[in-house]
Amino acid sequence: MTATTHPSGADLVRLEDEHLAHTYHPLDVVVESGEGAWVTDVTGRRYLDCLAAYSAVNFGHSHPVLVAAAKAQLDRITLTSRAFHNDQLGLFAAALAELAGKDMIIPMNTGAEAVESGIKVARAWGYRVKGVAQDKANIIVADGNFHGRTTTIISFSGDAVATTDFGPFTPGFISVPYGDAEAIEAAIDENTVAVLVEPIQGEAGIIIPPADYLPRVREITTRRNVLFIADEIQSGLGRTGATFECDNVGVVPDLYLLGKALGGGIVPVSAVVGNRDVLGVLSAGEHGSTFGGNPLAAAVGTAVVGLLATGEYQERARMLGARLEAGLRRLIGHGVVAVRASGLWAGIDIDPALATGREVCERLLECGVLVKDTHGSTIRLAPPIVVEPQDLDFAVDQLEAVLLELRG
Repeated sequence: MTATTHPSGADLVRLEDEHLAHTYHPLDVVVESGEGAWVTDVTGRRYLDCLAAYSAVNFGHSHPVLVAAAKAQLDRITLTSRAFHNDQLGLFAAALAELAGKDMIIPMNTGAEAVESGIKVARAWGYRVKGVAQDKANIIVADGNFHGRTTTIISFSGDAVATTDFGPFTPGFISVPYGDAEAIEAAIDENTVAVLVEPIQGEAGIIIPPADYLPRVREITTRRNVLFIADEIQSGLGRTGATFECDNVGVVPDLYLLGKALGGGIVPVSAVVGNRDVLGVLSAGEHGSTFGGNPLAAAVGTAVVGLLATGEYQERARMLGARLEAGLRRLIGHGVVAVRASGLWAGIDIDPALATGREVCERLLECGVLVKDTHGSTIRLAPPIVVEPQDLDFAVDQLEAVLLELRG
C-alpha cells in the first residue's frame, strides 16, 4: 500500500487489527458509505443495514434533513464549551423537553454519560430532597441490564465479560430479577433513591417485560418516594413505534435517559430529561461536559426532535414492525425457537443445535444483510425506520434461506 493507492478492505482491517485495542469483534465488512437503510462497502457491494448502529441510525444513513442541519452548523461554529452560551443549545433544550413533556435537560454526549449523569442526579436528589443519610443512597437495577461500560455502570452488571478484571466496583446498587415489580418493592428501603431499568432490555436480546411491569414500577416508586429512571437510549426515539417505549404502556418516568438516535447517527448526543423538582437539585460546577450541548450537537439534536415531532417515524415503526414480526414468526419451528418484537426491534433465538448467533450473522452477511448477535444463539434486528417494506421482506427471506441451508 502506497500513499497514492487507495487501501483495500483487507489493508484497512489489518490497520485496525494492528492499531486498535481489540475491544470489538466486527463482521468482515468494511463500510464506505450509506444512504437510507443501505450501506456500501469498499468494493461497491451494498448491504441492508438491520442494526442501525444499535438504534443510533433510526432515521437512516445520510438523512437529508439531518445532514443539512449539520452542514449548516459546520460553517458557523461547532464548539464553545458551556463557559459561554451558544445560539443552538437553548433551542435544543426547549424542543427536547417539550417532546418528552418535561421541564429541562442535561445535555451530554454518549449514552453511558447520560446514565452516569442520571445516577448522580438521583443520589443528589436523595440526599437533598428525600433526606437520605450521606453516602447511604442505593439504586435498584435489573438483572441482565446493559447501561454502558464505565466502571460505575459495570459495577451493577451481571455479565462476566463486562466485569472480570475490572474491579473494585462501585457500591450502592441492588439488582433484582427483570420484569418482577414485586422484587423491586421488596428491595426498596429508606436509603433507596431510584429504580433504573430499561423498558425493554436490548443487549440482553430484546427482552420485553410483562405488560404490567412498568406501570407497577411507576406506582411503586411514586408510593415509596423513589425516582423512576427509564433508560430509553435504545428503546426510545421512535424505535418501538412510539416516542418512548414508556408511552406504549402509558407511564411517565421521573427521568428519561436518551442517546444514540438523538444524534441522528451524525454526532454523539445524549441527555437526561426530567422536571425541575429533580434536575433542579444540581448547581453550577457540580456536573458538566466540555462537549455536552455543543452547537453542532444541539443543531442536529433539534433537527432530530423536529422529525419525531411529526409522529411520522413512530407510526412507520409501528406499521413496519408488525410486518417484520409477522415474517419472523413464520420461521418459528424452522430454525427459530422464539421471536420477541416491539416496533422495528426484534430479538430472534436461533435453534442452538443449528448454529450460534455469530454464525448466522456471518451467513447473512454473505447474503447482503447486516445483523448482530448477542448472548449465544440470539440475533437482533433494528433496521432504520426509513427501511422500505420490501427490504424487510428481503431480510426475512435471507434469514429463511440461511436457516434452510443450516438445516440441510
